Amino acid sequence: MPPLKYLSAYSEQTREQVARLIEQDQLGDVLKKRYPCAHEIRTDKALYDYVQDLKNEFLRNAEPINKVAFDSKIQVIQHALGLHTAISRVQGNKLKAKHEIRVATLFKDAPLEFLRMIAVHELAHVKEKQHDKAFYKLCSYMEPNYHQYEFDLRLYLTQLDISGERLWAAA
Repeated sequence: MPPLKYLSAYSEQTREQVARLIEQDQLGDVLKKRYPCAHEIRTDKALYDYVQDLKNEFLRNAEPINKVAFDSKIQVIQHALGLHTAISRVQGNKLKAKHEIRVATLFKDAPLEFLRMIAVHELAHVKEKQHDKAFYKLCSYMEPNYHQYEFDLRLYLTQLDISGERLWAAA
């Protein structure tokens, strides 16, 4: 069996449980049972609106998000599911930052919970730049099931590595 690279930070017991599911060819079934269907967000505009709604609910006073888009150039292999960038520009005597969020196109065909986890993660970078305690506290505030969704998303990436097939088809 290939190494469980997406689960390397988890306990040996957890990795053994996942390995058993893989050996029994049940990992995909477990994920499909937990998350029966993909979300309906298909366009960059719909994704922008979705992320803006999250931002307005939880980060009203944060700097604006200027662009949100699905990005086919983001490779999960490089451990990126989404990206947050701040492009600084000088306007007069002020420095302005334009914030952009990009989500790997792989997540066009995924459960809403996975998309939400990635959106919450990238939005949290607007307030907290580092992956520290404050960052994960903010993620958990914006999505109480953040850590469960993150783990399940890692299971999905493991399933993709093994089978090469996506579990959720486009609507």
